[in-house]
Amino acid sequence: MSQTATQTIETNHEDMIHDAQLDYYSRRLATASSDHTIKIFNVDGDNQTLSHTITDNTAPVWQVAWAHPKFGTILASCAYDGRVLIFKEQNGTWTKIHENNKHTASVNSVAWAPHELGAILACASSDGKISILEYKDDGSWETQLIDAHGIGCNAVTWAPAAIPGSLVQANANNNSSNIHIVKKIVSAGCDNLIKIWGYKEETKTWQEEEALDGHSDWVRDVAWAPNVGLPKSYLASCSQDKSVIIWTQEHPKAEWKHKTLGEKFPDVVWRVSWSLSGNVLAVSCGDNKITLWKETSNGDWELVDTLEGNA
Repeated sequence: MSQTATQTIETNHEDMIHDAQLDYYSRRLATASSDHTIKIFNVDGDNQTLSHTITDNTAPVWQVAWAHPKFGTILASCAYDGRVLIFKEQNGTWTKIHENNKHTASVNSVAWAPHELGAILACASSDGKISILEYKDDGSWETQLIDAHGIGCNAVTWAPAAIPGSLVQANANNNSSNIHIVKKIVSAGCDNLIKIWGYKEETKTWQEEEALDGHSDWVRDVAWAPNVGLPKSYLASCSQDKSVIIWTQEHPKAEWKHKTLGEKFPDVVWRVSWSLSGNVLAVSCGDNKITLWKETSNGDWELVDTLEGNA
């Protein structure tokens, strides 16, 4: 088994760390903690230095998400108190530029849309709703609410902006301007379902397109694989039921098929994440291990590496 280099960072958080996210250039790291703070580190090779501690939250912070750098140095956070805060750094100072308080329970997940769609943030809450925040040219934020999962929503993420298969068609026509973009999100719920939502320009509303049923307990996380314009789409979902499911769609009009990843995991599976190229899946399990999986030529998934954290 290959050896993977790891680094340990002393964050000085005073409680559990729930999330850690590198920015687009991997030069900054943001961490979210139950101590109500977000810490920003500058990363230079093997060296990390704490540059700022954001203390605006008044509850445990579950997740952080960096916006694309074309919009500036912007970081979103979500917390147990139901608030979503968006911060911007200018001249070395972090300032809160927006607060979303439309939710009535913990907000568990935040995700920025692909930059081609604009500065749009999706937020998933235990109140069962997803809020979509969109930054407008006049400096305001527009909010839409989706009634997503009756007893709570644990995670939300975006589909790639390019319609599956569009790159192949564009190359065939030798015209990259033919690549159409699509606005879709996928959510994971306490109703054991994964739901895919599409934005309809005609009605300016979000509509449920698919409800994928494969888990027997809460779905903790869902991740849409990056798509380089090829026809096939991949989703990964993980659950309280100790399983990970890979969902595939051969082309945009095909049915979604699913395959369980390996055997049951030894504990609850909390997070799933795809590599940038979309061909390796990282799975984070409650046994303090991260496993890496890759699809074989015959469509099966094999374990390629195991990373074990400090207990």
